Parts: sequence; structure tokens; C-alpha cells
Amino acid sequence: MSVLGTQLDTLRRLRSIEVAGSVVAVRGLSVLVQYLPLPVGSLVRFEGPARRNSMATESIRGEVVGFDGDHAVVMLFSGSAGIAPGWRVIGEQSAQTLPVGDCLLGRILDGMGEPIDGGRPLADTTLRPLDPAPTGALTRRRIDEPLPTGVAAIDAMVTLGKGQRIGIFSGPGVGKSTLVASIARHTSADVNVIALIGERGREVRDFLESALGPEGLARSVVIVATGDESPLLRVRAAMVACTAAEYFRDLGADVMLMMDSITRFAQAQRQIGLTVGEQPATKGYTPSVFAMMPRLLERAGALTSGGSITGLYAVLVEGDDLNEPISDAARGILDGHIALSRKLASRGHYPAIDLLESISRVANDVCDQHHVQARRTMVRLLSAYSESEELINIGAYARGSNPDCDVAIALKPRIDQFLQQSSSEPASYPMICRQLIELAAEANDLRTKIERAAPAASPNPITNTQNRGGSKAS
Repeated sequence: MSVLGTQLDTLRRLRSIEVAGSVVAVRGLSVLVQYLPLPVGSLVRFEGPARRNSMATESIRGEVVGFDGDHAVVMLFSGSAGIAPGWRVIGEQSAQTLPVGDCLLGRILDGMGEPIDGGRPLADTTLRPLDPAPTGALTRRRIDEPLPTGVAAIDAMVTLGKGQRIGIFSGPGVGKSTLVASIARHTSADVNVIALIGERGREVRDFLESALGPEGLARSVVIVATGDESPLLRVRAAMVACTAAEYFRDLGADVMLMMDSITRFAQAQRQIGLTVGEQPATKGYTPSVFAMMPRLLERAGALTSGGSITGLYAVLVEGDDLNEPISDAARGILDGHIALSRKLASRGHYPAIDLLESISRVANDVCDQHHVQARRTMVRLLSAYSESEELINIGAYARGSNPDCDVAIALKPRIDQFLQQSSSEPASYPMICRQLIELAAEANDLRTKIERAAPAASPNPITNTQNRGGSKAS
């Protein structure tokens, strides 16, 4: 959609008259409001007698999330303390919008899209709809260009393409946030949009100052909604991140959109669904969760008109089970997944990427044939070593049983050194490709030598005896 088309769409969504209702009851996380004919998704504010008669600038705000008979169900962005029956509820936007502009770069926003970094107010912005119409399938272009991340294991073995959507799957404490921050600092994308959804408040500053750093923040937009905030703000933060990414994409930029994490987004949407009366389905998740996930994840991609959004979504795996509902649903939508291994992390192998459980569905389309062949060789070696790892560790593996395993054992230190990397040291994409191809060529040469050196199979004595006996009998 063009910039003018976006503005016209925004104007059509705005209300030109004031619509107001009154509070009837508060039920848990929601407020029942009568005489409020606004559609689901509308932004509203609450005004009590004291607020109308004072100069208070802060207001309690909420969103229409459903209906109960003639009453609108409004969920709050903050606590409900102080709200009383009869308070006025005034509609602000029938379809929510976000002010966007180049001024977002280097800024830290909350779930409402407002700065929380103490900097200047946002200026020179335009409004974009927070939840636009889905992107048409035929307006997307094929993904055929690589997007280097600066992480050797990913660029070599799980190569990303511009416009791809991929998930980082891991349990807590395996290095997911560190890997996301490393990619944010070292990626070749023009702009980073980072959404921290449901994070611990303590970890936000650590991520910004220690993991991301000033240089990473300078070309990033960070949206924060911590775990103690309203479920609405956590869901809204994800929408704000997508809208900001779409603004830079429409300017022709290659955007890296990172969300940590999709699981907490799903948990927030579950709370909203249960509040409006949805029946829980798989492991307590409501149907709206599985309807929202594809709508959110499909907002990434590359357009024929130029610009792209590469989506990198962290998925917090409950109990390290990759088949739990949110992980399973995400894998079915995304264009690949990067699985982090607690076993590798416990050995001090960082990034702890389990390459045999990871895949990029566009890797073969964005890499040349030399890279593809080298990657297949490396996967074959890693698979052979994994199958015999227990025998190798107890010293029961007999050399010569499997040429690929013999090669993997001989090159294991070199392979580990190639795949491990400090989060503060970026890897050059051309150099990584060259090292991978050289390592694969060395592996192929070593395998050829092992096969040539293997003794010829000795004759079967039983077969020979039978043959000799048969000859005598004849």
C-alpha cells in the first residue's frame, strides 16, 4: 500500500463524533459499559467526576474486547482501582492507529507507542492503522537474497533470506535473548524493530545496555511491555512493532523484526479470550490465540514494490517440549526454526544451536550451490557423530565402522570451533561461507583417504568351505 493509501485508510477509520457510555460493573480484568456502540478494537478512555473537574492529564484507557448482551466489555491498559459506577467511557478511536516516522529510530516505546526513554516527544509523524488489512499473496516477492546475521552457525547452516520468518525455540536460560541481541547488533538489515513482550522488568535495561549496546540501539526501535503490565498492552506491543516495521519497509528498507517472545504474546491473548468468555481449547489456550498468531506472523515478508521485513520470533518452549501447542502452531506458520539445546549450553557451547533440529526453508534458494553442498556435508557429519556419540564417549566405537563418523571424530574440534562464537564478535558472511566450503572439502578428502586405506573385505570362510565341499561332492 502506498503512503497516500495508508493515510486515506487511517482517515476512514477515525471517528468524527464523540460516543460515550457509562460504567455498570467491574468484573476481574474487564469493565462492563452500557450505551457504548463502538466496535471491537476501539480505544476508549474513562472519566470520573474528579477527573472532569480537575486539570489531570493522565486518563485511564482501555479497549473494547467484546460484548455481553447490551453491554460492551472493556479491558483496561492499567488497573481498575478508583473506577466507580456511572463513570463516563468515551470513544477515542474506532480503529487504533500509531504515529510513525524516522524519529522512531533509537527510541524506546511502551505498548501504547509512547516514548519511555526520557527523550523528546515524537515529531514529524504520520498515522498508520495498528491492525491493517492482510497483505495480498501476489504482492509478495520470492525470497532469493541472503540476509547475514553476523552469527556464523546461522549464516553457514541455517541461512536466512530477506523477508523470511523464522523462530528461535528454546527453554529458559539457554541463551535465546543473548542470541537475539547479537543478531540485532551484527545483522546487515537497515533497521531493527525489537519487541520485548512479557519480559521481566529487570532484564529490559540489561538487554538494552549490555546485550544491545548503543550502536545496536542507534538503528533500532525498541517496544517494551513487561510481564506485570496488562495483557492488552502486551498484545498491543506486538502490533506496534509490526506497524513500525511496515513503515520502514514501505520506505524501501530491509527491516529485521524481532519479538521476544511469541509465547508470552499467546499467553496474553489467552487472558483476553478468557475474559470475554471464550472456551479454553488446547492446554487452556483459546481459539483466538491460534487465529491471532498467523495474522501477526504473516505481517513479515518481502514485497514486489521493494522493502522487506525479516521476522525473527523467540518461542519460549515449556518444559523443553517442542511439540507443546504454541511451539507446534508456530512451526507450522514460520519458514524455519532455530532450536537451542540445553545440552549444548551446559557444555559451554554458545550459541547453543542444535543444527540437526534446525532448518531454514529458504536456505537453498538464497545460497549458491557450493554453499549448499558444503552445508549438506556438514549435516551428514554431525548426524553420523550424533548417532554414535554414546559409543564414542564410553570408548566402545570401533574405527572403520562408519567413514562419516570417522571423519566427524577427526574434525570434531575444528567443527566446534567453527560453530562457536562470542556474542560480541561479528562474523563476516563471505568469510564464513569460504571457511564452511574449505572445511567440507577437507572432510571429503579425509573420507576418501579413509575409504582407500580400509582393508579389503576378507573372503567368507564358511562360504568358501561350502563351495569346496560342494566341488568335491560333484
